[in-house]
Amino acid sequence: MMLTVSAAAQDLDVIDEPAIEAPDFTEIDGGMASYYGNELAGNRTASGERFDPAQLTAAHRTLPFGSMVRVTNTSNGDSVVVRINDRGPFTHGRVIDVSTAAAREIGMHRSGTARVKLALLTDD
Repeated sequence: MMLTVSAAAQDLDVIDEPAIEAPDFTEIDGGMASYYGNELAGNRTASGERFDPAQLTAAHRTLPFGSMVRVTNTSNGDSVVVRINDRGPFTHGRVIDVSTAAAREIGMHRSGTARVKLALLTDD
């Protein structure tokens, strides 16, 4: 059996460009972040688990528990991914409370607050 290929098929140019992919995150909001520290260690969060300041977790008013959120400090560009496991913050003008470990990752543990951008990560 003989296989033939047309001349048109032989002249195809292969374009070596990456495919455009949908982002794996959705920008949600931004504003001021604060953190809650070691004094709350062991207390129950709104999700029922115990707060551990060494874990990368956070409190948000409306996002579902278990949501993964990238928090970026706009003053230095540092970012961290946290898991939502609590409700809050309940201070006017704040959009998220992060754990001590997360605050250290983005360089806000000394000041206590920072202006941040938030992005909800998707499972894709």
